[in-house]
Amino acid sequence: MEKNLNIGIVGTGAIGRTHIERINRKLQGAKVTACADANLDFCRSVAEKYGLKVYENGEDMIADDKINAVIVTTLDAFHEEYVLAAIKAGKFVFCEKPLAPEAQACRRIAEAEIAARRQLVQVGFMRRYDPGYRQLKALIESGEYGSPLMLHCAHRNPDAPGFTTDMPVENSMIHEIDVLRWLISENYISAEVVFPKTTKYAQGALKDPQIMYLTTESGIRIDVESFVNCRYGYDIKCEVVCEEGSLNLPEPANAMVRSKASRMTPICRDWSERFIEAYNVEFQEWINSCRAGVVSGPSAWDGYLGQVAAKAASKARDTQTRIAIKTEPTPDFYKK
Repeated sequence: MEKNLNIGIVGTGAIGRTHIERINRKLQGAKVTACADANLDFCRSVAEKYGLKVYENGEDMIADDKINAVIVTTLDAFHEEYVLAAIKAGKFVFCEKPLAPEAQACRRIAEAEIAARRQLVQVGFMRRYDPGYRQLKALIESGEYGSPLMLHCAHRNPDAPGFTTDMPVENSMIHEIDVLRWLISENYISAEVVFPKTTKYAQGALKDPQIMYLTTESGIRIDVESFVNCRYGYDIKCEVVCEEGSLNLPEPANAMVRSKASRMTPICRDWSERFIEAYNVEFQEWINSCRAGVVSGPSAWDGYLGQVAAKAASKARDTQTRIAIKTEPTPDFYKK
């Protein structure tokens, strides 16, 4: 494709607007040229700010021949309908995580894509594009340190107004569910979620922190701490313990400050600050892939497997038992 991609975005909330900003002002090879949103008045204000065409109906925008690719950043419950509309129109579609709130909805998307005989869907699991996680994957795949045996991970937020006990698994740790499976190239067979002592900063009935335990096909044991009221900053940790070495996710490259007889390295304040480079790389690679006529990132099948594992972990949390995770063989369509 010689010309820029013309991208239409469905959903003009906060994450949608950040994507418009990065694509139109930082990246190359594409422009967001149109938008649609259920809140039409707000959509018009966003369109005016960025010089976009407004569509009253997301499906109409997706079907327009002037639109080459689609980004879906609506509320989760509406992901399925717009992704299916993009598949029907034969257009590449980037859908923010989750692909859909329920595993069977994700499966329907995968089946529609298979029936269309062309891979068009990419899911927004941006951690796969973070330089630190990519370093970890390269080190694991080198084989120099032997097989991974255990992973110790943490996903901490300074605060999370409005969070409820069911949200840490499917709204926070879903990122670990995807990126860790990608790191070690194995599916999960079981999940558990336990509740440590609850912090005094938890609001209402929220159980915080939580620890999710995952077991993989070969027996690798993974623990992921979710602590959404840690107070001190946004902190992501991952240690891969191998047979002949331990691999740690690098800290963000923040400058050390020496002042008042102390040394201080700043910690990121939120997810957008911590993963801004990952988002930029993710979207530039997606644009490049669309222009080349392929999908190279997390697939609809990855989105489906992520929701299968997340639903099992949610059930484990609610029942306080260990739940088996049953996954089907990857269809040939999704094997690369």
